[in-house]
Amino acid sequence: MASGGSGDGANVGSGAPDYILDQRLIDAELIKYPPEVEEVLKELFPSDDPLDDPNFNIVNYINTLFPTEQSLASIDDVVGKICQKTQSLDEEIRGVIRTQTETTSDGNAALTEAENAIETLFVRILDIKEKAEQSERMVKEITRDIKKLDNAKRNLTTAITTLNHLQMLVSGIDSLQHLSRKRQYGEVASLLEGLLDVLVYLDKYNAIPEIKELANQMTTLQTQLGDQILADFKDAFKPGANPVAASKQLSEACLVVNILEPKYKKELLTWFIELQLQEYLVLFSPDQDSAWLDKIDRRFSWIKKTLTDFEQKFTHIFPSHWMVGKAVCLEFCKITKEKLTQVMKNRQNEIEVKLLLFAIQRTTAFEELMSKKFVKESDNVNSKLAISELEGDTTGAFSGLISKCFEPYLHIYIESLDKHLSEMISRFASDVKRNPVPQATDEQAVTLPCCADFFVYYKKCLIQCCQLSTGQSLLSLTQIFAKYLNEFAHKVLLLNLPNKAIKESGIGVSLGANLTSLLSEKETTSNKLSQEEVRLCCVLLSSAEYCLETAVQLEEKLKSKINANLQEKVSFAVQYDSFHNVISACIQLLVQDLENSCEPPLVAMSKLNWLTLDSVRDTSNYVNAINNHIKVTVPIIRDCLASARKYFTQFCVKFVNSFIPKFISYVVKCKPLISVVGSETRTFGAEQLLLDTHSLKTILMDLPSIGSQVVRKPPASYTKIVVREMTRAEMMLKVVMSKIETPRDYVDYYLKLLQDSDVGMFQKLLDMKGMKKTDQAPLIDLFRARVSQMHETSRLQSGQSSSGSDLTSASGLLSSVASTGNLTAGLSGLASSLHSSSQPVDNESSRMKRLEKLIKRKL
Repeated sequence: MASGGSGDGANVGSGAPDYILDQRLIDAELIKYPPEVEEVLKELFPSDDPLDDPNFNIVNYINTLFPTEQSLASIDDVVGKICQKTQSLDEEIRGVIRTQTETTSDGNAALTEAENAIETLFVRILDIKEKAEQSERMVKEITRDIKKLDNAKRNLTTAITTLNHLQMLVSGIDSLQHLSRKRQYGEVASLLEGLLDVLVYLDKYNAIPEIKELANQMTTLQTQLGDQILADFKDAFKPGANPVAASKQLSEACLVVNILEPKYKKELLTWFIELQLQEYLVLFSPDQDSAWLDKIDRRFSWIKKTLTDFEQKFTHIFPSHWMVGKAVCLEFCKITKEKLTQVMKNRQNEIEVKLLLFAIQRTTAFEELMSKKFVKESDNVNSKLAISELEGDTTGAFSGLISKCFEPYLHIYIESLDKHLSEMISRFASDVKRNPVPQATDEQAVTLPCCADFFVYYKKCLIQCCQLSTGQSLLSLTQIFAKYLNEFAHKVLLLNLPNKAIKESGIGVSLGANLTSLLSEKETTSNKLSQEEVRLCCVLLSSAEYCLETAVQLEEKLKSKINANLQEKVSFAVQYDSFHNVISACIQLLVQDLENSCEPPLVAMSKLNWLTLDSVRDTSNYVNAINNHIKVTVPIIRDCLASARKYFTQFCVKFVNSFIPKFISYVVKCKPLISVVGSETRTFGAEQLLLDTHSLKTILMDLPSIGSQVVRKPPASYTKIVVREMTRAEMMLKVVMSKIETPRDYVDYYLKLLQDSDVGMFQKLLDMKGMKKTDQAPLIDLFRARVSQMHETSRLQSGQSSSGSDLTSASGLLSSVASTGNLTAGLSGLASSLHSSSQPVDNESSRMKRLEKLIKRKL
């Protein structure tokens, strides 16, 4: 806005014309609507006019119209336009008010008209309702007589029907009595069924004495029929009688019994089953020799013969859905279980394992046979006619009906399994020592043959025990399984490792007891494993893995079979640890064997006189010896563990984790590496050792696929370890080769490359450099001071930037070598890194170049 003054602009203050708005109007409070109302107005009446803006400011608007003093010349035109707009708005407002007034008058008229229409409609509705009521009264008067006639017809029909049923009942009772006396049961069955339906119809008239009397006669007649039929059956099956001759009459009598109340059927079947089993109760009473377990087959032979005779002679007498043969067999099982329980209780001292197993096997075989025999009949049983009314069993499942009686004596069986498994473990252990090692195949893991036999026997025991009990006996079997899983891991697997320390250590059941320390004792390093022993280690490892996986499945199976309240007690966690310990022992033994094989070359390396070298030659003999040991051993292990690749990877990782630190420990024993002859510094020893380190790193990078036709990329975890540890060895040699310009530069150079604050390692590198103890003292004191300073700095600062750029660069080059396989480029880069990072020692650049050329020429 322009400021006030005569020459600065068009100020709306003093000196302005009288028609300019008074300051009081400017300050007047405008009408303010709520934000919601403003939004609605904006949607209904969109406008870009500043006057319609809810935040309209008069002063800003005037200054917009008259931004300068010269623009005041057009004030008359602007005022005229505003006046015209004001008049236009006034006319529009008047029109809207006028329209609103007219609309109000029209609305009142429409409302009056609607009220009149509603009143007329209400009058018409009342008229229609009155006429409808009149029509309803007329219809009722017209149909009154028709309803009476209709009710009379309905009552007459009911009376006639009831009289017909009553006549049928009276005549039917007479006929039924007559037929019953003549024992014409076929006609009795059809007539009886109809009369029972009639009684159901007349049940609502039981209050009438005559009908109630007829119902009582029917009840009495049914009772007489039931007793008469049972008497006829007993007469037909008397000793000396021929029931086959009366089979037709008895078969028709069964049809009558099927119609009568269920109690008559139950009574008849109970009597018939007892009749069939009378002989059995006599032949196999507890005081008979045939009742003992060794003659249990005779019981089953007897019932089989009885069922066969029944099917040949009497099966056509009884309806098929009665399943009388199954009912006889169920009662036989019930009696047999009771009698066997009594006999075994009286003679439990005579129960032996073989006798018990014999009885269990014969019993379960019989139960399985009966289940198969009656399974089809069970599928077709009508639930209303099932023999459950007699025995409470409609499933037809015979499993356990008799064999449950052996459950209290299963501890004898469990004890025999304990003994047999102990003998089996001893036999397996001796077989492993006696038999040759299985040969490796690519198709499946090579395991000891006894592993499969062991778990097949477990499976057989589990199936047999589940048929007898899924309670405490199965839990006892689970404990036996756990015990001998430990025994198998210890006696069959661990003690057959070709390792004298383990065999003579007397490890008990706790397989994890100091395995690592045992493997590191002197006895393990004295003898190298033969190729056959290496294969045996791999086979034992695969066997332990197989046992571990199978034990997991066995635990799941046991939990699914055992009772729910005992599931929490089933656990093989300790056994899993046992097999894991065997696997760890096998891997550790293989690692230590290869490491021990590579140790003599390392010893030879440490005993070399490195100062006698006058040039850098090809790879040293000790590196070739290590390579040869690896080429002999690793392919055997890889082939044997082809199906257990993860354990081969573990072997490789553990080997480099153990071997590389040992290699570094022997590297620092190689001293001195540098000598000074006159003004010349001879570093051929350090250069040769650096070249050997490169070669050894290449061998280790190829270790997982060495000697294989299929070259696989090493696992990332393995590559990372090799690159990290071997880079450290290279950096150590690089520090040894560097020249000491100033003590501080040398200490900083060491800390930059190795990032190691161990003063002992620093002193060893100085020994490798050939420095005298007196010359080392200042450097060591400075090193300690620098380390203390670094610790103090790191303590004060929250973070510390990386100071090992050369180490990172070297690690990146080695990683590139591992991933691309371009060894020449990698070594060239590393040599360039060695050259560029030796700036504190400018005189060493020419020697680094010669080393780089030598590496390239070698490759």
